[in-house]
Amino acid sequence: MSIDLSKQAIQIARELSFGANQLSFAAPTEFVYNPLEYAWKGHEAYLSRYAKGKKKILFMGMNPGPFGMAQTGVPFGEVEHVRDWLGIDEPVDVPEKMHPKRPIEGFACVRSEVSGRRLWGAFKERFGSADAFFGERFVVNYCPLVFMEASGKNRTPDKMPAFEVAPLYALCDAHLRSLVELFEPSWVIGVGAFAETRAKESLKGYEINFGRILHPSPASPAANRGWAEQVEKQLNQLGLW
Repeated sequence: MSIDLSKQAIQIARELSFGANQLSFAAPTEFVYNPLEYAWKGHEAYLSRYAKGKKKILFMGMNPGPFGMAQTGVPFGEVEHVRDWLGIDEPVDVPEKMHPKRPIEGFACVRSEVSGRRLWGAFKERFGSADAFFGERFVVNYCPLVFMEASGKNRTPDKMPAFEVAPLYALCDAHLRSLVELFEPSWVIGVGAFAETRAKESLKGYEINFGRILHPSPASPAANRGWAEQVEKQLNQLGLW
C-alpha cells in the first residue's frame, strides 16, 4: 500500500508561503500577492486530493497568472477547469494590499486564464479524468507570488533585477528540491524556457531528466498557433505522452 504524501506536500507548501512572506520587493513592483496565503484552502484541497503518491513527471510553470492561480490557489488554475475538472471550489480571501484593477474574486472570477485553459484542457482531452492524469503526474509553479506594477501591469520574476530575485530563487529552489525528494519524479518538464532553466539550476546533481514544453500564454505568438498540437508533439518526442 502506497504512503499518502499529501500531508508532507502541504507542509512543504506552508513553508514556501511563510518564506515568501518574509521577502521584500522594490519599485516598480508595487503589489505582491501570495495565493498560498489568501487562497490557501484551494491550494490545500489541490494537494490533499492530487499529491498523494509518487510521480513520474513534474510539470513546472513560472508563477501564478492574475486570473488563474491568483484567483483559485491552484497552478494554472483557470476557474472553470479547477472547479469542473479538478473538482475544487473553495472560499478565497483577498490580499492585504490589493490593486483596484486586479481584484481577487476567487471562484466568482469570470475572466478566463488562457494559459490554464490550454494546459488543463489538453490534459483533460488526453487523460479524460483528473485522477488518471495525476496518477503519475503533478503540476506546480516555481514561484508562488504574483507581482504587479503601480499600473496593474503583471511583472514576472525573469524581468526583475538579479539582486532582488536572488533570495526568492533560493527559496523557490529549496521548495522544488523538497518536492522532487518527496515525489521522486523521473522527469521535470518546464512549462516554458524560464521554468526549464530554473529546474536545471536548482536540481544540479540530482539524477533526473529535464524537458520543456511551449508555454501556453497568449503573449507567445507560437502558442497561439495550435498550442495543444505542438505540446503533444514535444511530449511524444520525449516519450511522455
